[in-house]
Amino acid sequence: MNLEIGIVCAGCEAYSVLGTLACESCGNPVSLVMPVAPAALEASSASFPELAPEPASTEATAPVARSSSRPTKSSKAKLSVEELMDQAKNFVCRSCSTAVPLGHKFCGRCGAGLPPEILQARTQFFGQLQTPGKAKLILIRGEGVEGLSYQLNAEEHMVGRLGQLVFPDDPFVSPKHANFLYREGKLFVKDEGSLNGVYLRVKGTIDVEPGDYFLAGEQVFRVDATVKTSDQPGPDGTYFYSSPKHQSPFRMTQILQGGSAGMTVCARGSSLQIGREGGDLNFPSDLYMSAAHCKVEEAAGRLMLTDLNSRNGSYVRLQAERELSHGDYVFIGRKLLRVEITAA
Repeated sequence: MNLEIGIVCAGCEAYSVLGTLACESCGNPVSLVMPVAPAALEASSASFPELAPEPASTEATAPVARSSSRPTKSSKAKLSVEELMDQAKNFVCRSCSTAVPLGHKFCGRCGAGLPPEILQARTQFFGQLQTPGKAKLILIRGEGVEGLSYQLNAEEHMVGRLGQLVFPDDPFVSPKHANFLYREGKLFVKDEGSLNGVYLRVKGTIDVEPGDYFLAGEQVFRVDATVKTSDQPGPDGTYFYSSPKHQSPFRMTQILQGGSAGMTVCARGSSLQIGREGGDLNFPSDLYMSAAHCKVEEAAGRLMLTDLNSRNGSYVRLQAERELSHGDYVFIGRKLLRVEITAA
């Protein structure tokens, strides 16, 4: 059984033997290997006479002469950037017509290398995913859609149930909740008057003021100053009977869903510790609370919030616009986002 391998023209489907440069019926190029330009052949013949090709016959060059009269696609120099990038994404080996996947520099079938312009276009294609010096947000906790990323390539990015970054499924996100914006090449976050605020993860120890809110596990707390004494008798001279008072530099109030106050604990000493067990406020059923999660303490008239290396971190509600750094974590509603900034 004799088998003959050939090439079928893409234009007229006429059969040609393997090695034919152009279809003898319509003149379309059918060679699997791109022909070398005459100028390159002359240069190589002059430098290396032993490599000079033999002169072709008239019959072999006739089909090529016919194809040159047909309108053809211009060279890569006339391709737009978008067209060149599309070729790079869907490149087919010019030697054996095998698709070459992204990330490969050589054909997996015949071993031919990719042309330099294709490799350059592929590099340009990947570089456009995130602009150098810009940031992106990674959704860490988001009701089953963790892992999504949001590119921050514009100057401002409104987050909320409306805007550029939309979380319509989160009932704790306001229509216009927060804004991620750039100022002099640095990323900032700004609360746009939301009901539930924007929380930033605490790194080590930070100063807090009476009235500040912070988050630990799934609990929200408010730091309050000590209530002023009101030990005055009534109109008839009788004092109100209650639990005895103790010296307390501050107190902490748990804020329940809906905004009402829950537990209120006054500091007996200089600090109050929150956790799942062994602290002043314990929440054994909170799965996101560490055993020793955080503490608030008073020293020299200052109130300080310290995260005790908890697994999920402690977060303070922002009162003003705040600059963000690579690796910061931000809570918006019930969405936890990590900030990643690429080098400029």
